[in-house]
Amino acid sequence: MDRRRWLFILPVFVLACSILGGFYGPRMDVAAAAAGDDLDGDVQSFSKVLSLVEQNFADHVSADKTVYKGAIPGMLRTLDPHSNFFDARDFAQMRDEQKGRYYGVGMSIAPQTNGKTAVKAPFPGSPAYKVGLRPGDILVTVNDHPTEGKTSAEIADLLRGPRGTPVKVVISREGTPDFLTFTVVRDEISRKTVQDAFWIKPGYAYVKILSFGDNTSHELADNLKRLGENKIEGGLVLDLRENPGGLLNEGIAVADRFLPKGAVIVSHRGRAAPEKVYVAEHGSRGRDYPIVVLVNRGSASAAEIVSGALQDHDRALILGETTFGKGLVQTVYPLSGNTGLALTWAHFYTPSGRLIQRDYANKSFFDYYFHRDENARNPVDVKMTDGGRTVYGGGGITPDEKYENPKLDRLQAELYRNGLFNFTRGYFGSKTVTLPAGWMPDQKTLDELKAYLKSHGTVFTEAEFTKDQEWIRRNLAREMYTSAFNVDESDAMYSRTDPEVAKAVELMPKAAALLQSARRVVAARQQARQQ
Repeated sequence: MDRRRWLFILPVFVLACSILGGFYGPRMDVAAAAAGDDLDGDVQSFSKVLSLVEQNFADHVSADKTVYKGAIPGMLRTLDPHSNFFDARDFAQMRDEQKGRYYGVGMSIAPQTNGKTAVKAPFPGSPAYKVGLRPGDILVTVNDHPTEGKTSAEIADLLRGPRGTPVKVVISREGTPDFLTFTVVRDEISRKTVQDAFWIKPGYAYVKILSFGDNTSHELADNLKRLGENKIEGGLVLDLRENPGGLLNEGIAVADRFLPKGAVIVSHRGRAAPEKVYVAEHGSRGRDYPIVVLVNRGSASAAEIVSGALQDHDRALILGETTFGKGLVQTVYPLSGNTGLALTWAHFYTPSGRLIQRDYANKSFFDYYFHRDENARNPVDVKMTDGGRTVYGGGGITPDEKYENPKLDRLQAELYRNGLFNFTRGYFGSKTVTLPAGWMPDQKTLDELKAYLKSHGTVFTEAEFTKDQEWIRRNLAREMYTSAFNVDESDAMYSRTDPEVAKAVELMPKAAALLQSARRVVAARQQARQQ
C-alpha cells in the first residue's frame, strides 16, 4: 500500500476509533478526537495487522477490499446498522440522490435472467428518451465496452459522465435483426422525489413522495398548487410506501405543511447531545382536509418522522404495515479522497415521545434488515396522541388500520421477475403500438400472454392463471404503459388502480372524524387549564 493511500486511511481509522471511545458529536476535528495513549495503541495495532496481511496474504491485497469494504464498514456495523462508510463512488451517488440530479443519459437498467442487462425505462425528456432508446432494449456495448459480465452499477458508471459529452450505446431490439447504435449526449438528469399528484375522484387527491431530497417540500407544494389544493374537499392520500427517508429538514417541512403552527414535529437526543425539538414554523394555514397516509415496511427515517407526527397529532389516519423503524440521527462527514462517513449520534422521538428506532442489539446485519417480524407493538413504550388514542414506540410507526398485500404466489413471482417484461419487449418489438388513454389489457392481450408464457417454458394451470388474472392485468398494464407512454404514466396508472389507495379513500370519513375529535379534546383541555 503506497504512503499516499495510508495517509488517507489513517485519519478515517482514527475517527472510527474515536467513535468506539464514545464520541457522538458532529465534529469535524478528527485530530483532536485522536488524543490518548489507548487510541494510539489501537492505531498501532491496526497498522501492524494491516501490514502483516499486506505482506503475507496469499493473494495481492487491495486497500479497497481490506479497508474501505472491510475494516471500516465492519467496525461501524458493531455500533449500529446505519453508521456507514462511503467510498468515492457511493458518496457521489448519495449526494446526487439527495440533490435529485446527476449527469448521464437518463434511464434505469436492470439485469435479466439470461445474464444480459436491459433498459427498464428511459426517463421522460431525458437524452436516452429523446434519441429513441426503449424499455426492453438489451445493452450490448457502451463506448465500445462490452456489457457482458458487468454489473448494473458498472454499466451505469459507463453511462454517466460530464455534461455535453457523447456516449455510444449499442443495443439489440426484439424484432430487429441487426444491432442498433445510438449516440447519446449526456446532460443533467433531474429526478423528481414527488410523483405528479392527481385526482382519484372529484375532491380526493393523491400524491406519492418517493424520498426526501433537497427539493421535496417545494415539489409537494408545486404539485398541490397545480392540482388546486382548495378543491381537496374529500381528502388527501399521502403515499409514503417504500420511501427510505432522506433529509431531515425536508421531512420536517412536509409535516409542517399539515400541522398547526407551533406543533411539535420531532425531537432528538443522544448520550452526549442535548434534546432538540423541531416545531411547525409555518403551519397548515387552513389546510384542514382529511389525510390518510400510506406506509409499509419500506417506509423509513424521514417518512416515519412525517407519519409519526401526523399520527401523534391525530392529523392523519395511518394505513398499511408497521414501518421499518429507523430513528437514528446521523451526520455525514466529508473526508479526503471524496469519501464520507455517516455517523449516528442521537435518536428520533415522535411528538408524544415515542422512540422510532427498533431494537438492533444482538441481531445480525441480515436479520435486522430482512427479518422484521419484531416490528410489533412494544407495550413498554406506550404513549398517547393529542386526542387520547394509544400509540406504541420502539418499533417503527404502527398503522391505525392494517393493510397487508398478500405475498406473491408462484406464478406471480415468476411473472414479476421477468415474464411480463419480456412479453412486453416482444409485444412492442421494433413497431410502435399506440394505446388509448385509460387502456387496460383485454382478453385478447391476456390470451397472447398465456401463449407466450407457454411457448417460453412457464408452467402454470388455467386455474392458476384465472385466480391471478386481475393481478396479471394490472401488472402487465404497468409494463406496457412504460413502453407505450413513459414511466411516469405507468406509475400514475398503477396508483389509480391500487386497491390500497381505494381503501384509503374509503377510510377518509374516519380520518375526518379523528381530526375533529382530537380538536375537541385539545380545546377542552385548554379550557380546563384556563379555569
